[in-house]
Amino acid sequence: MMECNSVNNPIAQVVKIDKDPQGNAVDETLFKQIVGNLMYLTATRPDLMFVTSLISGYMAKPTEVHMQVAKKALRYVKLTAQLGIHYQRTAEMKGELMSYTNSDYVGDMDDRRSTSGYVFIFSSGAIVTLSTTEAEFVAAAFYTYQTIWIKRVLEDLGYNKLNCIGIKCDNISTIKLSKNPVMHGRSKHINVRTMLGLKNITELN
Repeated sequence: MMECNSVNNPIAQVVKIDKDPQGNAVDETLFKQIVGNLMYLTATRPDLMFVTSLISGYMAKPTEVHMQVAKKALRYVKLTAQLGIHYQRTAEMKGELMSYTNSDYVGDMDDRRSTSGYVFIFSSGAIVTLSTTEAEFVAAAFYTYQTIWIKRVLEDLGYNKLNCIGIKCDNISTIKLSKNPVMHGRSKHINVRTMLGLKNITELN
């Protein structure tokens, strides 16, 4: 792979893979080694988190389709090997904490499970990384708990000048649901889930 052509993204946006039972099998040991190396990189490369999580579910019986996705991730690593996350330090240690969330509802081709993820941006760098209205709303609520927790950690470290923390969500229905009190009475099952999360946050305080 040292002589491969590099690419500027780890995985195509619309890629959907499954167990591919009829596909040609590849060397399991080699595939596991590639996935293991990518897992190691995710500690400092959150941009590799999604593709690594995706292909790690097919280590039992990998096929050529899975290997192609893994090799594309390596081609991306070749292009971006010299890149990193830069954290800027200022005299007053001011910074705006922002979080981005998204979810792929029943995106798994095999068991129809949903995938969700989030990332926090603070002082120009990512510091933490893990679509129906309900799925998006519950995901956004979970990220809110994480935001509260990380805000408290930053305050303990001396970052006491944080502004109001924004959470970005790309689902219009979820945004409207959170703003409309009338709709809250029709989503009690969601409220139960969010209240459990708030209880956990209170216990941590």
